[in-house]
Amino acid sequence: MVQNITTEELKERAKELRKTSVQMVYEAQSGHPGGSLSAADVVANLYFREMRYDPKNPKWEDRDRFVLSKGHVAPVLYSALAITGFVPMETIHTLRKKGSPFQGHPDSKKCPGVEISTGSLGQGISAAVGMALAQKRDGRDSRTYTLLGDGETQEGQVWEAIQCAHTYHLDNFTVIIDDNNLQIDGHCDEVSPNLDFVKKLEAFGYEVVEVDGHDMDAISQAFDMFREHKNGKPKGLVMKTVKGKGVSYMEDQAMWHGKAPSKEEFEQAMAELEKGLN
Repeated sequence: MVQNITTEELKERAKELRKTSVQMVYEAQSGHPGGSLSAADVVANLYFREMRYDPKNPKWEDRDRFVLSKGHVAPVLYSALAITGFVPMETIHTLRKKGSPFQGHPDSKKCPGVEISTGSLGQGISAAVGMALAQKRDGRDSRTYTLLGDGETQEGQVWEAIQCAHTYHLDNFTVIIDDNNLQIDGHCDEVSPNLDFVKKLEAFGYEVVEVDGHDMDAISQAFDMFREHKNGKPKGLVMKTVKGKGVSYMEDQAMWHGKAPSKEEFEQAMAELEKGLN
């Protein structure tokens, strides 16, 4: 099911996600803004166009599933859950506070709409493959999506899970790689080069598309194609992105992997995000 929304409306939703994510991190003075900003476009597409779900019934059995394997970028997921109504919008002011459903990493026991607790890198994709396998075996016409960071793919468990999805012909499973070439220690090319994600996924039997991860039309077209191709192949979406996208001083800067802005930096970020992406 594709929700009826225009590309321009999706871009506005992505802007909302970016602004809300930065606001949450600023107010908490803790969190991960860089990866939240690079992933905002695909998260907007998933939650406002692509996925089938019911905020009033988060455990609806025929829902599509989204697993944020790179769980440290929880602010962008929380922003989507608040805007779509899984939790009250005022919850965004409680990030990382005691008793909040919005903990530092997604907690499925505390937050409606979170499918599984994530944060230990490499583990979320394994759970997502299990969900897709269960959907297949139950004969459900629903899909599972998981979002990985490119640094996260250096975990061996990731590739075991990727192979498992091919073994069981999970064409209802989509792995999305946020390829922003940055991880906590610096540029991935310098820490541990990831090489060619497209060739790697294709070697594991996936149907793969590489897109500009900030091109909303390209993201939509990839999801449309994947949904139509029930060919026994799991799907791979490799997104070339910019960490910190939309905030000039955060873009492609490893220091903004997990750092909160000052008051002046926050005001600059919100002004730049309101203007929109270049």
